[in-house]
Amino acid sequence: MYTVFSTFNVPDEKAGEVIGIYKNRSKSVDEAPGFVDFLLLQNDKRAGELTVQLTFDTKENYLSWVRSEDFKRIHDLEKKYPDQELAAVIPKVSQYKVVAR
Repeated sequence: MYTVFSTFNVPDEKAGEVIGIYKNRSKSVDEAPGFVDFLLLQNDKRAGELTVQLTFDTKENYLSWVRSEDFKRIHDLEKKYPDQELAAVIPKVSQYKVVAR
């Protein structure tokens, strides 16, 4: 398996808004070949620190998703988000292969 974490910070008062966006996400990634799971994590001590966790069965399937038209479309929409402070957020992305369970 292959897991990717995208961690980003938003103002604490906007965390609920961002969580709402993810609760209503398009879910197109769920249909991607090899998709296993999606989680949105919120730091227990810093409400504005959020992490998207995506898990795929292989790195190759994850990379196929990243290169897909759906991925590009979704991320282009993020750049056009009306709240420019949120649209300008750049996540720190970390990628891991699962080596033990």
